[in-house]
Amino acid sequence: MSELERFRDQIRLWTLKQLYALGFGHYGGSLSIVEVLAVLYGKIMNISPQQMHDERRDRFILSKGHGGPALYATLAVKGFFSYDLLYTLNQTGTRLPSHPDRNLTPGVEMTTGSLGQGLSVAVGVALSQKLSDLPSYTYTIVGDGELNEGQCWEAIQFAAHHKLHRLFVFVDDNKKQLDGWTKEICDPIDFVEKFRSFGFWMRRVNGASLEEIEAAIQAGKQQTEKPVAIILDTIKGQGVPYLEQKEDNHHIRPSDEDRQAIEEAIYELEQKCSTEDVIR
Repeated sequence: MSELERFRDQIRLWTLKQLYALGFGHYGGSLSIVEVLAVLYGKIMNISPQQMHDERRDRFILSKGHGGPALYATLAVKGFFSYDLLYTLNQTGTRLPSHPDRNLTPGVEMTTGSLGQGLSVAVGVALSQKLSDLPSYTYTIVGDGELNEGQCWEAIQFAAHHKLHRLFVFVDDNKKQLDGWTKEICDPIDFVEKFRSFGFWMRRVNGASLEEIEAAIQAGKQQTEKPVAIILDTIKGQGVPYLEQKEDNHHIRPSDEDRQAIEEAIYELEQKCSTEDVIR
C-alpha cells in the first residue's frame, strides 16, 4: 500500500468516524471528495501546519462547504490538529462547525457554505496572487449542484478573462444534490464543454482514481494561459459500497441498518491503515 493510498484511507476512515459519532451529517458529498483531497494534501499542495502564515503557500477553498467533514479529517491526518477534535463536529462550542469557518479551524483558509461564494473567493485569491507575482496555486472544489448558481459562472468568466492559470477548479460531479438527481433538478448538460467554452483548460477524470487526478493536475500545470477545471466523475458516498447504493445519501441520519454498514466500513478501514500515522 502506497503512502498516498494510506492517506486516502485515513481520510475516509476519520470522515466516517466523526459523522458516526455525531449521529447524522453529510456522508455522501464528503466521501465523494476524499480522493481529490488525498492527492492535493498528500502530494500536490505546498502547505503544512508550519506554513499557514507563509504568503507563498498554496490555498485550498472548499466551496461546497457541506463536505467539511472530509476536509476536517484531511487536516487532522495532516497534523493541523488532534484527532480528538474530530469528535466535536457540529457540537456546541466546537471548532469544527458543520461548514468550514476560517476563524475557528486551523488550516481552513476560507469560511464557506453559501454555495457559489467559495468559488468567487478562490478567483479573488488567485487574482491577488497573480498581481503579487507569487508562485502559489489556488485550488477549490465545487459541487455539481452548486453550479446551478449563476454566481459561479460569473466567477468562471472572470477567471478566464484574467488568465488565472494558477487557479484549479475541481467539480465534484457525483450526480446528486440535496433534492435529488442533478440532471432532473437542473440538467448541467456537459461540464467539459461549458468550461471549455468559458475559456478554461479542461480534463475529465475518474474521481476515485488517485493516479488520474494527479496526472490531470500535473498536465494542467504545464499550460500558462488558462485557469484549469478538472471534472471528477464521482459517486455520492464514494468508497463505501453500501452508502454508494443508498438512494437518499446526501444528508443521512442513519437507521439501524445504516449504522451496521457504517460500523463495518470503519472496521475494514481500520484494518487497512494505522490511524496513528500522520502525513507531514
